[in-house]
Amino acid sequence: GLSERPKSAAASRIIGISLQEAQQILNVSNLNPEEIQKNYDHLFKVNDKSVGGSFYLQSKVVRAKERLDEELRIQAKDEKEKEWKAET
Repeated sequence: GLSERPKSAAASRIIGISLQEAQQILNVSNLNPEEIQKNYDHLFKVNDKSVGGSFYLQSKVVRAKERLDEELRIQAKDEKEKEWKAET
């Protein structure tokens, strides 16, 4: 809803990457923590400088993971708030 947009936008500003860009970098269409971690692990490993990878791309992978983790945290917090409001 509308209340979620400011939090998500703030996370994008702080981390410096949009949710959509983060999803594209890690090649995930939804916020599935297991899929995010699996793709992150793979992309981080193949972009390691010691195996001929790119530090720049590896950095983008790290930022993308941070952005998606923050979005998952925001969603979990919003769910808890909804549950709490439903109980009161």
